[in-house]
Amino acid sequence: MKTPARTTVTAALPYANGPLHIGHIAGAYLPADIYVRNLKARGKEVLFVCGSDEHGAAITLRALKEGTTPQAIVDKYHAMMGKAFADFGIEFDIYHRTSSELHKKTSQDFFLQLNANGAFTENTEEQYYDAEAKQFLADRYIIGTCPNCGNPDAYGDQCEKCGSALSPKDLINPRSTLSGSTPELRPTKHWYLPMERSQEWMTEWINTGMLDGELQHDPAEWKPQVLGQCNSWLKEGLRPRAMTRDLDWGVPVPLPGAEGKALYVWLDAPIGYISATKQWAKDHNTEWEKWWKADDTRLLHFIGKDNIVFHCIIFPILLKEHGGFILPQNVPANEFLNLEGRKLSTSRNWAVWLHEYIERWPDRQDELRYALATIFPEFKDSEFTWKDFQDKNNNELVAIIGNFVQRIFVLCNKYYGGKVPEPAPSNAVQGEQDTVLWAELSGIPGKVAADIDKFRFRDALATAMNAARLGNKYLTDTEPWKLEKTDPDRVRTVLFNGLRISAALSVLLEPFLPFTAQKLRTMLGLGDLKWADALRDGLIVPGAAIGKPEHLFKPITDAEIAVEVERLKANEPMDQKPTAPKAEIPSKVDKAAIAFDDFAKLDLRIGTIIAAEKVPKADKLLKLAIEIGEAEPRTIVSGIAQHFTPEELPGQQVLLLCNLEPRKMRGVESQGMVLMAEDAEGKLRFVQPSEAVPAGSEVR
Repeated sequence: MKTPARTTVTAALPYANGPLHIGHIAGAYLPADIYVRNLKARGKEVLFVCGSDEHGAAITLRALKEGTTPQAIVDKYHAMMGKAFADFGIEFDIYHRTSSELHKKTSQDFFLQLNANGAFTENTEEQYYDAEAKQFLADRYIIGTCPNCGNPDAYGDQCEKCGSALSPKDLINPRSTLSGSTPELRPTKHWYLPMERSQEWMTEWINTGMLDGELQHDPAEWKPQVLGQCNSWLKEGLRPRAMTRDLDWGVPVPLPGAEGKALYVWLDAPIGYISATKQWAKDHNTEWEKWWKADDTRLLHFIGKDNIVFHCIIFPILLKEHGGFILPQNVPANEFLNLEGRKLSTSRNWAVWLHEYIERWPDRQDELRYALATIFPEFKDSEFTWKDFQDKNNNELVAIIGNFVQRIFVLCNKYYGGKVPEPAPSNAVQGEQDTVLWAELSGIPGKVAADIDKFRFRDALATAMNAARLGNKYLTDTEPWKLEKTDPDRVRTVLFNGLRISAALSVLLEPFLPFTAQKLRTMLGLGDLKWADALRDGLIVPGAAIGKPEHLFKPITDAEIAVEVERLKANEPMDQKPTAPKAEIPSKVDKAAIAFDDFAKLDLRIGTIIAAEKVPKADKLLKLAIEIGEAEPRTIVSGIAQHFTPEELPGQQVLLLCNLEPRKMRGVESQGMVLMAEDAEGKLRFVQPSEAVPAGSEVR
């Protein structure tokens, strides 16, 4: 197996019969985008292709449902999906479509070559026919009971509940989706792919990676569930599969006597990867063949588990039967993403639609990219909840990355007028802190890249986040805000190191959070960076101007999340809606009235927690360092330890009573009071502005 000189990455062509939801994104497109971004940052030659799958019965069914034409459907959803991908930062090198003339010619030429090679058999067999609609029924025009799991609404080609690949005759009690009637069997001629001829070499290729005496891929690198599903098919024995359909929407079969027949969508669609590559090469005045035919090219297919068989068995057989094409070296399929305890359902609108999310949460793409990347269903099904989305944002993005960067930029602007400080030589004790820091940071870029290479994106992101955690720990341990008057040399070194870590984060997080990475580079006054730049000396230059402090992320409120949950529940079937009564919140005001002059004496401000720790020998108390725009953070002792951990507090904005008389608590002087709200269950909650405001903003 040769060392690859280049990589062709495909992401499953989405059907242009509806919008994208987060299950699609987590299953194939975001993992592929992360992978490609990392390869490109490392200087690798890579091509990332995708496009709309605009043929097949699913398109015509949607057109019938909406009372329009298939062309109008694909035009609508191709544009919608292309825009949603771009808005979300999924950077394909080309996003093509299978209704193009180039694709039609590519597919027909491919079919003719297969036919000339003797890859097909012509069979006349009985196929389901709807006498009321006067039409032969393609796979997706037939639904019935799945013989494997009992799903009553399985399609004629696949059960979307259990993922089993089916044929229409496998269904129990089949019925037509056109008229609802029971279809009858009638004879019709089609071109079949006799897959049983490939049983032997396919079994060896899947399980050993060997093909024609050469190692093509390493099975140990493939996900176990991918190999398992393939071997389940192989164990049952491969069977012939029709490569044409009786349809008037699709790529016409280019043979005499084949009028009214179209190429099977699973012959047509994967060829879309090839036609997209051809279009990209044409647009860039270059060749396309090396991306699909050179034996030093690595081919990868990013898909969901419902497409495993088509990409691992059927398409490789077609490529080999055609001749001249490489086969995939890996198909890193993901499992399914569930939503709020239930399976995503497009028919019931139980989904978070990507284009709607972007409309409702403008400029918050990275927040969703991050939340999804932490729960990718890499080896088993996973679940998205809006509460987890909020927690990931507030407790990780805001509290870890945002908190670290905010503190560095606030202090650099406060002490050095927005310039990069000149680091000073460290003494032995302080230098040891720096040595430990860089020793721990040095291994992070390599580990992130290695995890991405293994398609372990959750692990890779967690490792990248450790750079920000190390930065926060470094600031907490060194406390530069306490040393400005006593050891300014040390402060300059600490903050210079903080800016270097910020630059490293802009590289390490770019595959996952591209919008944030660009914003951070702009704040640092840096241009485009490569992976090798992450910890490069000389990237941060003393005396160079940096930007003003900005909040990379904003806290998400309970009210914002409640709206999203209610939007979902509005689509929930009545028989599944919870009936538990809501907790009542006491509304009686039973404290004595005060004069306005008394209220006017209160100095209420919004502060940002920059550090938190437990107070020794006090179960209920936390010591907080809160930035309110003064020369040094305020020290506040707050009785919230039973409601919050110290790790989740940095970055949170709080309502602070600043002119409360100082008071010692367990030996620590508290310089104010954090005001909280208490719900009906006694849980404390932050009182926060609807969006982040500068620390020290007055509340009136």
